[in-house]
Amino acid sequence: MRRFFLVLALLLAPVVASAQARDPARFQPEFDAFAQADRERPPPRCPIVFTGSSTIRRWTTLSLDMAPLSVLNRGFGGSTVADVDFWFDQAVARYRPRAIFFYAGDNDLAAGKTPGEVVADFRRFMDLKDKALGRTPVWFISVKPSKLRFDQMPQQSAVNAAVRKLADERADLDYIDVVPAMLSDGRPKDIFVKDDLHMNPAGYAIWRRIVRPVAVKAAKAPCPAG
Repeated sequence: MRRFFLVLALLLAPVVASAQARDPARFQPEFDAFAQADRERPPPRCPIVFTGSSTIRRWTTLSLDMAPLSVLNRGFGGSTVADVDFWFDQAVARYRPRAIFFYAGDNDLAAGKTPGEVVADFRRFMDLKDKALGRTPVWFISVKPSKLRFDQMPQQSAVNAAVRKLADERADLDYIDVVPAMLSDGRPKDIFVKDDLHMNPAGYAIWRRIVRPVAVKAAKAPCPAG
């Protein structure tokens, strides 16, 4: 019997580990660090919030790239769209932003979610935004191509197409397409660090060129009421 329970524990261990990896509570230390940073250096009033996965978190030059706009980086590495939904109040709503720039989705697909599930999670993000921030505008940065996940391009394209369609239907949502600028002859450019997933400075330079003019326009949006 003892041997049976030992074997059972070994069989269940990967399942438990996988469940823990998907648990959005795993990001609590990062949000504790955000809260501490807010206490030490209060964030600007009514900023433009950038949130999402590590592609945002690793944009370390964001404030410089968007200067003199008031921006706040609240990306947290490894997150999915559902994780951003879970942490919406702490990552976005508490700052009462005038605009939101959102990037996530490739981690979701890599974890086995379908494009439909990813888009449903993003629709939930928009619902949360509506309830907390009203008409505050959101810009969805397209799921990016990368060397590591190039085989996911069809699924990424499906997510991007669905969000672009949603943006056509909503006055408070716009879509930013970074995909063409990141490709050369249909393949990802050499703009990634060694993991072939996260961008190097050349990659972020491309994003700056595309995103900054949009952020300048977003800075004219009013602060949300309340």
